[in-house]
Amino acid sequence: MADEQKYTIKKTNPVPWITGVVLAVVWLVISIVPFFFMILNSFKDKFEMLVKGVFQMPEKLNWANYAEVIGGNFLRYLCNSLLVLAIALVVLLFISACAAYPLARFRFKLNGPIYSLIVACMSIPMHITLIPVFRMTRSMGLYDTIWSLIGPYVAFAVPISVFILTAFMKGIPVEIEESASIDGCNRYRMFFTMILPLSTPGLSTLAIYNGVSMWNEFSFAYTLTQSPSARTLPLAVWDFQGQYAMNTPMIMAVLTLTVLPMILLYIVMQDKLVKGMTAGAVKG
Repeated sequence: MADEQKYTIKKTNPVPWITGVVLAVVWLVISIVPFFFMILNSFKDKFEMLVKGVFQMPEKLNWANYAEVIGGNFLRYLCNSLLVLAIALVVLLFISACAAYPLARFRFKLNGPIYSLIVACMSIPMHITLIPVFRMTRSMGLYDTIWSLIGPYVAFAVPISVFILTAFMKGIPVEIEESASIDGCNRYRMFFTMILPLSTPGLSTLAIYNGVSMWNEFSFAYTLTQSPSARTLPLAVWDFQGQYAMNTPMIMAVLTLTVLPMILLYIVMQDKLVKGMTAGAVKG
């Protein structure tokens, strides 16, 4: 008879797993509590929040706060933000993809210096450019228009976008392009029909990352716009805070409506975000 093989079952240490779960739950609570506080108090009356506890359920859902906010200039601010965000993201992703592709695939003498220069631009503080950008905008006749925001938004997002896309495109197998080249596909067609579709996870990640930054941007919007017809949502919060300084539930309603589009965007594109963050992590 053959000798019986003895298998020893290795016991896994549950402490790291339990610690990770506890930390995840703590982080979840820390992230959810502000949203719960904001939404809960947005349905209260003006003095109900002061008389009762801030985490106590409202006596009734007071939709008048949302009706008053929407009845003001909020929809104009929202349309401005959506228009600026859509145009800026399209321009940004196209420019970044066009810049990242030759840096990832072509070999030329200035490849390293150009890439290093782009990475170095990530360290430029945004606030030191406010005055030059303001003077440039005035001289171009774009001051106090939503078009004045697109240029700065794109310019400051290009370095990090090119940096991420270059690393992402380097992970795309070169054999795909070599096969297409044998079939007579030129570089331009290869870029638009093959590289861009394969880079969708990375582009989606950049769209969410830069979209949140552009959506919440305040400094350039406050400096380059003045009239309500050209202002974006961060300035809506600023204006409503001054108008309803003593009405905290109204301000909470404004904040809820402001963050809602980004939450919906993340819910719709979360699978793309995860794929873009994990792409290239495992090779094989």
